[in-house]
Amino acid sequence: MLNYKLQNANEKFQNAEQMWFWFLYSKSAQNGFIHNSGRATRRVCELLDVETLITKLYLSGELTDEQLAIMKHYGDRRRAPHQYIWAEHRAYYLWNHAMKTLDAAARKRGWIE
Repeated sequence: MLNYKLQNANEKFQNAEQMWFWFLYSKSAQNGFIHNSGRATRRVCELLDVETLITKLYLSGELTDEQLAIMKHYGDRRRAPHQYIWAEHRAYYLWNHAMKTLDAAARKRGWIE
């Protein structure tokens, strides 16, 4: 039983979207906006690691202001923009490009399976 807990102590993310949603939710819980039940899964990285990664991607020009705004807007709603909803069409493409960028960077760090 102990061996099982050690193996699963730091769970990786399935993709960049899951990591982004986890990051925003955890930041809200950390800031007291959401009640944290204490049952959260331990992840392979810390909130500061994800924040640092996003900052580096932004400062290097790999993520734009517009992409970050879309990520925050839809991340707060806990859903991705939909390509077939006319009002979300542009956001869908910006979101996908941002998630591909974030996914590649997080995979290099071993945070995504």
